[in-house]
Amino acid sequence: VPAAYQQLVQKWGNLCPALSPALLAAQLYQESGWNPRVVSPADARGIAQFIPSTWATHGIDGNGDGKRDIWDPADAIPSAASYDCELAKYVKDVPGNVSDNMLAAYNAGAYRVIQSGGVPAISETQNYVQRIRSLAESFAAPPTRLDPTRQAAGAIDFAQKKLGTPYLWGGEGTAAQGGRFDCSGLTQAAYRSVGISLPRVANDQYNAGPHPSRSQLLPGDLVFFSHDPNDSRAIHHVGIYVGGGYMIDAPRTGAVIRFDPIDGADYFGATRVTEDGAKALPTSV
Repeated sequence: VPAAYQQLVQKWGNLCPALSPALLAAQLYQESGWNPRVVSPADARGIAQFIPSTWATHGIDGNGDGKRDIWDPADAIPSAASYDCELAKYVKDVPGNVSDNMLAAYNAGAYRVIQSGGVPAISETQNYVQRIRSLAESFAAPPTRLDPTRQAAGAIDFAQKKLGTPYLWGGEGTAAQGGRFDCSGLTQAAYRSVGISLPRVANDQYNAGPHPSRSQLLPGDLVFFSHDPNDSRAIHHVGIYVGGGYMIDAPRTGAVIRFDPIDGADYFGATRVTEDGAKALPTSV
């Protein structure tokens, strides 16, 4: 979560039992990618993507400055949490998981959830609930050490076979590009080779699974580097961790795919890629 919004998400994500900071963060990321000025084709506005008519009835003055500003994250984030919790109250007696029903009500309306006796059989709504639930896992600290996977080993194997290949900005390894990659093109191709589809750019790949600490790193984890130590949207580089403090990466123009140490001033963090986590990511904002 960008540093500017961490306190808001932590505070308002605990507004009611059906909500959590990780769940609220997942919704905001899904809706806007943390962009407070975005406008959708349906005229949904701001970081929480409120339709103006919905904002008129559910927007709150979160920062107490006497205004309800749809463009101000200090109002929009509290309003998103407040709206979630209102929906949770509407569907509290519906069978099933109250958080799932809350998310379904956010997508399809509380009436449909009540009428269906749970998450309605609408593919868009079912996918929305699953996407937010899976994405929320990437905003929550893993409770225990996680094991590496066969897919992680396969991704490393792919990257190792590319050692010595010259870097190409925007490279995705196509024949027309001479099989060359940039950093996120390499990680995307490595995980595609084992059946996991990652977004194209590094700062979106960061949300493809839970985030192990430096001491918990395992081979296959993606490791990230950022210009801002508090903001994943400022990530500028990614590599595949191979153990011993090293990664395989495509570092820059003029260099080749190689082993590099991960420890440096701009080390940001890591992601343990999961198939569900990758599927949950929006392909565009």
